[in-house]
Amino acid sequence: MKPAPTDTSNKMWGGRFAAGPAAIMEEINASIGFDKRMAAEDIAGSRAHAAMLAAQGIITQADAAEIDRGLAQVLDEIGKGRFTFSRALEDIHMNVEARLKEIIGEPAGRLHTARSRNDQVATDFRLWVRKTIDQVDAGLAALIRGLIAQAEAGADLVMPGFTHLQVAQPVTWGHHMMAYVEMFGRDRSRFADARARMNECPLGAAALAGTSFPIDRHATAAALGFDRPTANSLDSVADRDFALEFLSAASICAMHLSRFAEELVIWSSAQFRFARLSDRFSTGSSIMPQKRNPDAAELIRAKVGRIMGALVALTTVMKGLPLTYSKDMQEDKEPLFDAAEALILAIAAMEGMVRDLAPDPERLAAAAGSGFSTATDLADWLVRVLGMPFRDAHHVTGRIVALAEAQGVDLSGLELAAMQEVEPRITRAVFEVLTPAASTASRLSYGGTAPARVREQIARWKEMLG
Repeated sequence: MKPAPTDTSNKMWGGRFAAGPAAIMEEINASIGFDKRMAAEDIAGSRAHAAMLAAQGIITQADAAEIDRGLAQVLDEIGKGRFTFSRALEDIHMNVEARLKEIIGEPAGRLHTARSRNDQVATDFRLWVRKTIDQVDAGLAALIRGLIAQAEAGADLVMPGFTHLQVAQPVTWGHHMMAYVEMFGRDRSRFADARARMNECPLGAAALAGTSFPIDRHATAAALGFDRPTANSLDSVADRDFALEFLSAASICAMHLSRFAEELVIWSSAQFRFARLSDRFSTGSSIMPQKRNPDAAELIRAKVGRIMGALVALTTVMKGLPLTYSKDMQEDKEPLFDAAEALILAIAAMEGMVRDLAPDPERLAAAAGSGFSTATDLADWLVRVLGMPFRDAHHVTGRIVALAEAQGVDLSGLELAAMQEVEPRITRAVFEVLTPAASTASRLSYGGTAPARVREQIARWKEMLG
C-alpha cells in the first residue's frame, strides 16, 4: 500500500490558508467516503483532459504521456484495492491527484490546468449516472423478458381483473403480465430520455466562467462519449437536473415495482393462493413452521420510500441555491448512490420472482367467475342481441344480478326462466357469454384481454426487444 499523504495542512487551498481545517470541519467537509465510487469516471475525465491539453499545445506531449501512465497506475491500484484514500484530501479528485504526484512528480501539477473541481465533479457525476442508467436499462429489459415469458405461458389462463380490489371482469394472466411490460417499458423510455438530455460534457467550464486557455471542449466531450459540450459555463457547474431526472425516473420505476410487489404479496397469501413464489424468494418464520413469507416482495415494496426520499432530498438541496456552485451540492451524491443501488437490486429481485412465479390455474379460474364478473358481458349481450340501450341494459343486468345474489348462485347458474322474469326476450344463447373464458375471448378490441390480442402484444414486444 502507498503511504498516507503527509503535510496536508493547506495542500489543496494553497497560500491563502495558513492552518489546516479543524477536525470537525474535516468531518463535515470530506466526501471521499462516498465519492470514491466515481474513481474510474474521475480518472477517465483526467486522461481525456490531459490528452486534449497536449493536443492544444497547453502542456507537452511528454507530460501528457507521464500523466496518462500515472493515472493508469492509480486506476490499477484502486481496482486491486491497494489505494489508500485520505479524508484529509477531501475528495476523489484530490486523492487521485496527490497519488499521481507521488508516482510521476512535477508533471502531475499540470493536469489541473484549465479546469476546476467544479467542472470536474460535474463531469464525473454525469459519467457515473450515465453508466448507472445503462445498468438500470439492462435490468429492466431482463425483467420485461421475464414478464413476457409469463404472459406467453399464460395467454389463455383466466383470472379475475379488479377495480377497488373487488372482482370486476375476467382477464387473462398474460394480459395482466403485459400490463407491467407496458409500465416498465415506459420506465426504460424515461431513463433513455434522461440519458440523452444529460449526455453533454461540463469539462472545460472550469470554476464557473470558462478558461482563457485555448482548450477544445468538443474533443474532451467526444473522448468521454458525450454528444457535445455543455453550452453555458455557469449552468455547467450549477446544474444537477440530470441527477434529479434520474431520481424522478427511478421513483416512478420503483413505484411500479412496488405495485407489482403488493400484488405478489396478495396473490401468494393463504386467502388468495393465486400464485406461488419460489423458495428462493420466500422466507420462513422463527416460531410458525407453516409460514412462507414473501419477504423479497415486501422489501421491494419498501425500497420506493428510500428512492423517493432521495428525490425529495436532492430537490430540497437545490431549491434555494444561487448560481453557480455551492458546497450544498456535495449532498447530491450519497442519496443518489443509495437510490441507484436500491433500484438495481429491486429490479433484479423482481426479475427473479417473475421467472419463478407459478400461477394456480384452478384458483384463478374459480376467482375469475366469482363476484358476478360477467355482468358486463350480460349487459353487452342485451345491447348487441336485443338492441337495448346500454343504460337500460345496465339496469336490467343489475336486477338479474340481485336475483342471482338472492339465490346464492352466479350468473351462469341462474335459471333462464328467472332471467326472463326480468327481461322476457332473453334466450338460452345468453349463457354462451356468461363464462369467464367466453368473456375474455370476446374482448378483442385493440389492447384488450382476449388471448389473440395478448399474443399480438407479446409479438410486438419481442420484436421491439430484438
